[in-house]
Amino acid sequence: MATPLGPDTQPLPNGGWSEEIRVLPEAIVVPPVAGGFIQPAGILDEAGRYRPEGALWRKYRALTTEPDPPAAPPERLVGRWLWGGVLWAHFGHFLVESSARLWALDHLDTPVDGILFMPKRPRVGTAIRGFQRDFIGLMAPGLPIRVVATPTRIETLVVPGQGFGLGLITAGTEKFRTAIHDNFARGVAADGSEKLYISRSALGASKGGLLGEEKLEELLTAEGYTVFHPEKHDIATQVARYKAARRVVAADGSALHLFAMVGRPHQSVAMILRRRSSANNLLATHVARFTGVEPLVISALRTEWVRKGSGKSNRLSFGELDHARIGVALADGGFVARGADWPVLSDAERQVAFAQKKLDQRGNFIESPTHVRRRLRAARRAKRAG
Repeated sequence: MATPLGPDTQPLPNGGWSEEIRVLPEAIVVPPVAGGFIQPAGILDEAGRYRPEGALWRKYRALTTEPDPPAAPPERLVGRWLWGGVLWAHFGHFLVESSARLWALDHLDTPVDGILFMPKRPRVGTAIRGFQRDFIGLMAPGLPIRVVATPTRIETLVVPGQGFGLGLITAGTEKFRTAIHDNFARGVAADGSEKLYISRSALGASKGGLLGEEKLEELLTAEGYTVFHPEKHDIATQVARYKAARRVVAADGSALHLFAMVGRPHQSVAMILRRRSSANNLLATHVARFTGVEPLVISALRTEWVRKGSGKSNRLSFGELDHARIGVALADGGFVARGADWPVLSDAERQVAFAQKKLDQRGNFIESPTHVRRRLRAARRAKRAG
């Protein structure tokens, strides 16, 4: 096996710098000063040299790059702090990218005074959201969190490698997976239905989602499933429901990242795709590597609706479900009874679904050109075959 490369290359799940810890005296944390996908921000050592092991990587590139040294002497934070990296306000990115260094809490020779982050968006400043505090509280009870929004010199900064994230590292290092399994939400007892559908229907039109999801909820309820809207509950309640379920069906999304943290091999998981995206592969990888269960991935969209002018982006699109195909796939996977005849939405039901998601107003959504081309190619193939 090739030796994993150093911190100027992407973190890898088989070890290397992603499982190493550096202790830096008098390190300087330089937060970002402007928004953007890639931002100059990170850690300088006592001599002012950039430390790449503090960077956040996504897939093949670092999203935080070498910053300029601060123009004025920075304020000093006393104590010994664990580097948490970038603090994301987005729930899914927080779970996957802001948790990536917490594995080191199991490998410290000397305790730390808290976990130190810098904000992803400078305008957020030092704010800490409730779900961020709750998640870390379930991983490291009683350990303080601190966010620095201006350059700050840290008396002692403990910098673990990035043990999790998006890319090859989505599989997680062994140390990261072990730390999550051994520590996260250990005190939360299972509580809830054995059949659970994790829904996106209450998120609202601004988040994207599934057209016809309300109908899907009716069909699953008839099969004994409890419909669960995770955003209406705190982290501990979400975890309790996920621990209790033996069969989980979910619309693809951030909630499955949390499920993956506490799921175990005795649970069966089906993920219904809401869009065509490589992010779905990473989500499935997270579930599989952390729970030990390969999820049943169901791609059953009649088409996909995207906001006019959004270009190739479908991050906030609406996938129109083909309930008949979903029913067959779930039955084949043992999630619902065989022989269930799930009809596709009628034209009248489609119009109701469009109205619920406000897709029928001012022509603000159009059918995805990708799906249109795919349907035309299928029609041409059928014509030639006929």
